[in-house]
Amino acid sequence: MTHWVGYGLVVLAATSAWPAIAFGQGSNPITVDLSVTPPGGEPSDFAFWRTGQGEAARWTIVADPTAASGRALAQVSKDRTDYRFPLAIYKPFSGKDLELSMRFKPVAGTVDEAGGIAVRLQTPDDYYVARANALEDNVRFYRVVKGNREQLAGANVKVSANQWHTLALKAEGDSFTVTFDGKALISTRDSTFPDAGKVALWTKADSVTYFDTISMRSLK
Repeated sequence: MTHWVGYGLVVLAATSAWPAIAFGQGSNPITVDLSVTPPGGEPSDFAFWRTGQGEAARWTIVADPTAASGRALAQVSKDRTDYRFPLAIYKPFSGKDLELSMRFKPVAGTVDEAGGIAVRLQTPDDYYVARANALEDNVRFYRVVKGNREQLAGANVKVSANQWHTLALKAEGDSFTVTFDGKALISTRDSTFPDAGKVALWTKADSVTYFDTISMRSLK
């Protein structure tokens, strides 16, 4: 378990110190096994950060009979700070050209009911993120630079609360494709972050969100 409260050079050093799994081109996907951590615990393969303001997030394993393994990783803090983006970074993996996917269930939230995935994460303030929001019924793709979030593309689509959805993000060079529930909704280009970085789960404000079936695959 790691909770980061400092940013800047300290975080960059910590990120580069994490062991990263190396893959050849066309490697098989790896899936995070949430069943090894009991309900109420925090999975050791994740570090927990936050972009923005507000209290620290609270990530924990919860029992859920509708989850793939009967357990899900959940962000359960209900801090209503609007510019607050909890992150759960998967420590063993770094990548540039990759496919990242997960299932998420928006459970509660009055400011937001959102779930997302981040790639090429350099610090808690620098990364790309694709997210879906059940209160707004849309999917958005952002870049976050020095803590400032800027929308690059978006699509309106029904995002039902208390139901599982699949969100996937493919990053290849400066090309990004976002898929929601099996349908490609966003295709765009950006070159802000050209280097490899960490991958992460993401939420916003007071979103209580469950995640499972977290999978990633290197494209090169």
